[in-house]
Amino acid sequence: MGESQYSFSLTTFSPSGKLVQIEYALNAVAAGATSLGISATDGVVIATEKKLPSMLVDEGTVQKITILSPNIGMVYSGMGPDYRVLVRKARKTAQSYFRLYQEHIPVAQLVREVAAVMQEFTQSGGVRPFGVSLLLAGFDDNGPQLYQVDPSGSYFAWKASAIGKNMNNAKTFLEKRYSDEVGIEDAIHTALLTLKEGFEGQVSGSNIEVGIIGPDKKFKVLTAAEVQDYLQEVE
Repeated sequence: MGESQYSFSLTTFSPSGKLVQIEYALNAVAAGATSLGISATDGVVIATEKKLPSMLVDEGTVQKITILSPNIGMVYSGMGPDYRVLVRKARKTAQSYFRLYQEHIPVAQLVREVAAVMQEFTQSGGVRPFGVSLLLAGFDDNGPQLYQVDPSGSYFAWKASAIGKNMNNAKTFLEKRYSDEVGIEDAIHTALLTLKEGFEGQVSGSNIEVGIIGPDKKFKVLTAAEVQDYLQEVE
């Protein structure tokens, strides 16, 4: 039977040392839309595909990049409902920190808190791992930072990373084009070029979402018109 007999137990290790439910959660991430992030010298860019399930869906109600605090934004690949739970928890943590210290939460601290929630769901009864991987982009006293958090609760800081169904090709593309001297404008162009490489269909400002944080330490999500202007520059 191999490891199939352990598939339905969240808290039991298989003989090979795996929690198989986490493997399934990673499969859910791999089936999600491609998302990526690039840390530049003066900011961070995160971008994602935003394909709607039907042309009848109001695209204004679909937003994949979320602002957690004025200096931190987040994007996901995987299951949207799971993501919304983590967004709510992260925003509550960020707001509690601000009310206590009257300053925005450091990026690494918010990442730790979100990762702790995800890890807790790998060892508790009656729950399952979150079916999402996250990319958090932020700017604080330590400069621009990009973190990836996986369903197991593990997290690392990255110069550039990709998650989702086309992540392997996207990472290969980023490895070839990334430079430690890249600026925020070049990072936006690189992010869009990377998404275009594996995109099925016509790329436009309506099916690509981009969020940036620059030296002003304020995270913002670009409008569809702004994304379209950048796409025209890279064509």
